[in-house]
Amino acid sequence: MPESQTVLLWKNLAAQLRADSIRCTTAAGSGHPTSGMSIADVMAVLQASYLRYDYTNPNHPSNDHLIFSKGHACPVLYAMYRAADAISVEDLLSVRKFGSIYEGHPTPLIPHVDAATGSLGQGLGIAVGVAIAARKIEKLSYRTWCVLGDSEMAEGSVYEAMAVASQEGLDNLIAIIDINKLGQRGETALGHDISKYRARVEAFGWHAIEVDGHCVEAINDALSAAVAHTGSPVAILAKTEKGGGVSFLSGVAGWHGKALSASDAEKALAELGNPEGLIVKPQLPIDEPGQPVVADQPLNLPDYAVGQSVAVRKAFGDALAALGASRANCFAVDAEVGNSTYLEFFGKAFPERHFQCYIAEQIMVGVAQGLDVQGKVAFAATFAAFFCRAYDQIRMAAVSRASLRLVGTHAGVSIGEDGPSQMALEDIAMMRSVFGSTVLYPSDATTAAALIPLMADTEGISYMRATREATPVLYPKGTEVKLGGSYTVRDGNDATIVAAGITLHEALKAADTLSAEGINVRVIDLYSVKPIDTDVLLKAVRETPLMVVAEDHWVEGGIADAVLATLTANGVAPKRFAHLAIREMPQSGPIATLLAAYGIDAAAIVKAVKG
Repeated sequence: MPESQTVLLWKNLAAQLRADSIRCTTAAGSGHPTSGMSIADVMAVLQASYLRYDYTNPNHPSNDHLIFSKGHACPVLYAMYRAADAISVEDLLSVRKFGSIYEGHPTPLIPHVDAATGSLGQGLGIAVGVAIAARKIEKLSYRTWCVLGDSEMAEGSVYEAMAVASQEGLDNLIAIIDINKLGQRGETALGHDISKYRARVEAFGWHAIEVDGHCVEAINDALSAAVAHTGSPVAILAKTEKGGGVSFLSGVAGWHGKALSASDAEKALAELGNPEGLIVKPQLPIDEPGQPVVADQPLNLPDYAVGQSVAVRKAFGDALAALGASRANCFAVDAEVGNSTYLEFFGKAFPERHFQCYIAEQIMVGVAQGLDVQGKVAFAATFAAFFCRAYDQIRMAAVSRASLRLVGTHAGVSIGEDGPSQMALEDIAMMRSVFGSTVLYPSDATTAAALIPLMADTEGISYMRATREATPVLYPKGTEVKLGGSYTVRDGNDATIVAAGITLHEALKAADTLSAEGINVRVIDLYSVKPIDTDVLLKAVRETPLMVVAEDHWVEGGIADAVLATLTANGVAPKRFAHLAIREMPQSGPIATLLAAYGIDAAAIVKAVKG
């Protein structure tokens, strides 16, 4: 019986996707053609018959989303764009070349890409956030498709994402797992044991569909069943051969990350029939009424009395709840510590805009990024130390040009008895090093509250370090706060003390002690660490003979490094400089004891000033 026109179309498109994967990587002299060739049949059926996407309008609200978590397989993704007539042959052949937006792994410089991928294990978490936006917020019918490789199924972040997707009942999320058996250095942990993959995804509450990933008719049945399934997310387990479709590549080890030579490419293309020029556009998305736009209301930030003791973390919770009342497009993502970060204030006020990821910080950041893909303003908060787990997600979000608002509480030895496992002492360094980031460290509740709406309006990765302990309110409501700003809390010309957070309060105590002895010091509250108040720091260096930086952070990478970097960049240096920071592994103990033991309390600052 002759093949139907549809089956023939699928096969021809798959052959062309393979051929173009070879063409672009051979032209580049590098890349991963075989990683895309294994999934080409599935992608052909998906593009021709199931994907709903308008390439002429990437911002259509009902477009499906296709996230390639196995970002190294992007040659086949770029081949799909070419087959949809969304890019030119010249674009395709520019892959991996300097100046081309079609890089070695996809980024949102390409208008059809939601997130940068390539650091394996991250795409599904972002896809969960996008699917949550569709189902829980926008009430739209678009689907989120996520293509994963079998190698990345060893990443724990994948299973964090699976747990949350199941918990949220995201039957609009379909993961396609390309089980081609071969990783970078040989066979993967599970090889072609599909039953084990099935057991794993089903254990996380997903509906599993096994399929021969090279039989287009079976793929069609699997995709049809996936879109019809309700009640839980779906994982299509596609058994494939790496390099599938070309005899001397299919299932052969040693080809990972290798472009074909010109002669091998010619031989492979001949075997595929040299297909090119076939245009297959996806179905267009349906036009649906979106949720009505809710106008912003006046923002009423909390008001704290000067001298009142209020924890910065509580001010964050108060301010975020106030922002939620003002803006309907504000959301919160929690990692089961909302009663400590005070994110619970927002959750109680707006439960429909609060998403719980439990103790899983990687998926927390992934969901926040997925919400950002859909234009939502999402804040994610946990203990500052635990953002270390999600650092790869954060740095990749910067590659994605995403906007994340992150709040880390319980920072430094000032958390006290909980001990060093909970004491973030590297978070300023970590967040400063992220491309385009904003790093904030308010010293009182008024400043913290005022910074929250600024974070909401800031592009890129913004991070607030929030002290656990209640500290005195220093400034009245309405005091000007800006990114790159600071406060000069005390004025004097005998020395400058630069501090933030808990050490700012120690610096003020030190200033009082020194003043009683006739030594008048300038105290700078450096609540914005990045960007930094260059003018105020330059003025202080010129007008005072000594600069002391006191911080509840490791010596490396914190406030002092930020201060010295900006001074050096401007060709100046302090006449004398002292740096008080944590220099040994701390222990549990009362806060005052720890500040004194590690040399960052008022007495230590007085000693540093007096030399």
